Amino acid sequence: MHDDRTLVEARLKRVLDERIRPAVHPESVPLDVAVWHAPGEPVPVADGLAATPEPIAVGDRWGAPWGTSWFTVTGVVPAAWAGRTVEAVLDLGFDKNMPGFQCEGLVYRSDGTPVKGLNPLNDWVRVGSPVEGGEEVRLHIEAASNPVILDYHPFLPTKLGDKETAGTEPQYTLARMDLAVFDETVWQLVMDLEVLGELMAELPVDAARRWEITRAVERALDAVDLQDVNGTAAAARERLAGVLAAPAAPSAHRISAVGHAHIDSAWLWPLRETVRKVARTASNMTALLDSEPAFVFAMSQAQQWAWIKEHRPEVWAKVTKAVAAGRFVPTGGMWVESDTNMPGSEAMARQFVHGKRFFLDEFGIENDEVWLPDTFGFAAGLPQIIRAAGSKWLLTQKISWSRTNTFPHHTFLWEGIDGTRIFTHFPPVDTYNCSMKGSEIAHAARNFRDKGVARHSLAPTGWGDGGGGTTREMVAKAARMRDLEGSATVTWETPAEFFAKAEAEHAAPAVWAGELYLELHRATLTSQARTKQGNRRSESLLREAELWCATAAVRAGHPYPYEQLDRIWKTVLLHQFHDILPGSSIAWVHREAERTYAAVAEELDALVGAAQRALAGDSGRGAPLLFNSAPHTRDGVAAGGAAAPATTGETTVLPREGGGHILDNGLLRVEVDGRGLVVSVYDQAAGREAVAPGQAANLLQLHPDFPNMWDAWDVDEFYRNTVTDLVEADEVAAGDAPGSVRVTRSFGRSRVRQLLSLAPGAKRLDIDTEVDWHETEKFLKLAFPLDVRADRYASETQYGHTYRPTHTNTSWEAAKFEACNHRFVHLEEPGWGVALVNDSTYGHDVTRAVRAGDSGTTTTLRASLLRAPRFPDPETDQGVHRFRHALVPGATIGDAVREGYVVNLPARYVAGEAEVAPLVTVDDDAVVVTAVKLADDGSGDVVVRFHEAHGGRARATLTAGFPLAAVTATDLLERPLAGTPYEHEGGAVPLSLRPFELVTLRLRRSPDARP
Repeated sequence: MHDDRTLVEARLKRVLDERIRPAVHPESVPLDVAVWHAPGEPVPVADGLAATPEPIAVGDRWGAPWGTSWFTVTGVVPAAWAGRTVEAVLDLGFDKNMPGFQCEGLVYRSDGTPVKGLNPLNDWVRVGSPVEGGEEVRLHIEAASNPVILDYHPFLPTKLGDKETAGTEPQYTLARMDLAVFDETVWQLVMDLEVLGELMAELPVDAARRWEITRAVERALDAVDLQDVNGTAAAARERLAGVLAAPAAPSAHRISAVGHAHIDSAWLWPLRETVRKVARTASNMTALLDSEPAFVFAMSQAQQWAWIKEHRPEVWAKVTKAVAAGRFVPTGGMWVESDTNMPGSEAMARQFVHGKRFFLDEFGIENDEVWLPDTFGFAAGLPQIIRAAGSKWLLTQKISWSRTNTFPHHTFLWEGIDGTRIFTHFPPVDTYNCSMKGSEIAHAARNFRDKGVARHSLAPTGWGDGGGGTTREMVAKAARMRDLEGSATVTWETPAEFFAKAEAEHAAPAVWAGELYLELHRATLTSQARTKQGNRRSESLLREAELWCATAAVRAGHPYPYEQLDRIWKTVLLHQFHDILPGSSIAWVHREAERTYAAVAEELDALVGAAQRALAGDSGRGAPLLFNSAPHTRDGVAAGGAAAPATTGETTVLPREGGGHILDNGLLRVEVDGRGLVVSVYDQAAGREAVAPGQAANLLQLHPDFPNMWDAWDVDEFYRNTVTDLVEADEVAAGDAPGSVRVTRSFGRSRVRQLLSLAPGAKRLDIDTEVDWHETEKFLKLAFPLDVRADRYASETQYGHTYRPTHTNTSWEAAKFEACNHRFVHLEEPGWGVALVNDSTYGHDVTRAVRAGDSGTTTTLRASLLRAPRFPDPETDQGVHRFRHALVPGATIGDAVREGYVVNLPARYVAGEAEVAPLVTVDDDAVVVTAVKLADDGSGDVVVRFHEAHGGRARATLTAGFPLAAVTATDLLERPLAGTPYEHEGGAVPLSLRPFELVTLRLRRSPDARP
């Protein structure tokens, strides 16, 4: 037989495109359309329905950027259509290639009942099936004219990302607004042909199954009368029935399809628009569930559920009904799909506390799975947080985006820094927007790396990013692939059903230890510095507020602000979403975040101040008391207590020969040369120089920064090829503060002011850097070339630290040329190390070189300060920024931990007449308390969370500063764990911790302990 497959395939494409698909709606009549453009921000549904619209016609332009237009469409079903299925086809001007990134709409009936959402690949509303003819149709569309930010030529700077700069030019042209007959048979024929055509293209050319499909498709096309598609579609379907009925091979890959709509809580749209995106998608999905009995839809992010409940109660009613039926499934158990690299220990824990508690309170449902398909890499401290929250499974897809190395597993055990292992799945379909294309299903089966051991994988199915969800076409195609020869099998299942099957078939899964590093999007550790600083400051303030409010409640009967803290935590957690905290959203999002963080800081400062005054006494008399919020003794004041600080000596500032200054406090001797660079940091006790010979620290370095794509997200390694050392100083002078040097330098259109200070009694050089930044497409680093030979270095992560190599032996190490830290990075030779601590930066890099002169090793640690990408925010980080760093020579890992807290929790002084005893104390600095608070249930119990922070075993005693009735170990949600109760004789609780072990204790106060 001659090879005519390309002839048949080309014929199929043209006939589908030009004859069969258009015949799905063979008859139509236009609807009358009117519109009311809401002034300003979106209005309540009742206001939109009550407004008086003006006529508008198909072909007219509409929709200023970020505007809301209420369309009213009216018409009458022709009597001749009686007995047929009729739909309204409502095309707002959609580009079919941009679901989730364009204009969208939510359709209402006149009584305010939501019907379904509209988007580029879901532009229909069922009117009746069958109709009687003569029905009056009246529908209302709340249409959002969201501008296209990520266009066909992506990453071009645009002012459309901020309502203040976007202008008023209409964005869209109103397209089809019709009542139309829907021909179910033709639509089913389209689905038959699409599934078979896509499967055929994925099969080997020499496979018999491919040729069977080719011949069947040819016969079906022969049966279609191109002048009477609707009359001949049934006959064509009959000719395909045989090949569609052939069952899959017993060895076929098995795909669990999960209805899904990954909705970024903010990205190329502001938070307020996500509220509406969620409502539109949820309306779509509840409607689809009503018509498709096999379909299951899962939605993550408790915040998005809460938005529906608060803003769209009519949609919430439909959602809760579907949840009760087990088909609209809460998943993930987090407040949002957050970044996991940058959130601090407690914030990461609270993502689960607030997320899981929402689903438990609303539905009595607890998720075992963590659902993070789009997060930009995963910190090594996360597994034990997942376990401590009561979850056991993790799903993500994003690691498939890595550009250098291919991850070796799809289903495996992920081992964290403490040894906790979490059963993890990466869907081999390699997308969280699976649309049930044959190419996607075939890719999942071919790509699956666990063949021979397992057969199951998961496919998140539905349009996402900007929402939309699963379509009826996806459901129809999945139904045909449920058991189809040549294809993987497809079954709609919940995430939990998939994980149970996958776990059952993996008797001994492979293990991956350490962070799940994404070899892409590394610049998200630096972009939008104000957002990152707002996050870090908020985390620190929340720690302080909980600590002092709990202490004041126990010591002085001060009211504990349960609801206020709950609300603030949720606000901070929302802004840790994986396109907000990483700095990859439009300008609107980050300007709004800056205002929100300022309001959060004001509110938390007020809580802290009120609690501290209640503890110190409102008289305002007495000596200044230092309130120590850090987990270690500070200036002689116990952790969690308040007392007069100890005196610590003095620092001298002397002129340096050749220019500059010398700072000396008896512990460190620091030389700052005439350029404002640090050429010596001498550890006097160890007799050891920290700065590499011939090098200078505190060196600002400027790189060009124009990645190949994903401007706000990416920094490509070639940025290192060109560097400018900023060594020219405008001024180097003794600072106004004792023991300090002031440095000013200019470059480009920017200016830097630094204060280098050596506090009395402190073994650290503090560096306060203010940058008035006006560069574009540049990357600013702060470099410290150190005389340390280290094969690895430590970076703080949640509840511990993770190690990374300093060498680049393999492509895996070479790919980590920009990495994440929290409060510190630590380098160490046996017996002597150096730490760099910070108050708000996350990105860094570490490189090493062997010196030609003495064969010693220079290990250079650089903190990433600022970038200036132009997409999606063309004004990223323009303006003034302030950073605090401290170089700590001779530092152990314990010193790095301690100094990291010092720089993040500035001292607070309140006049008081008596010291304040801590609520709890721990007698080993290796055991770090991260939270002291009252239990969320209002019982008055004190909750203490702590972990081993040095990476070794610890035996310690926790002592309560109040009479104890009971001590209970709990999970993160403060629920008791099974096991032996903790002893607490005399208020002392003995502890024994593994390396990095996380523990939460609930301390019940004796009745006589109440104030």
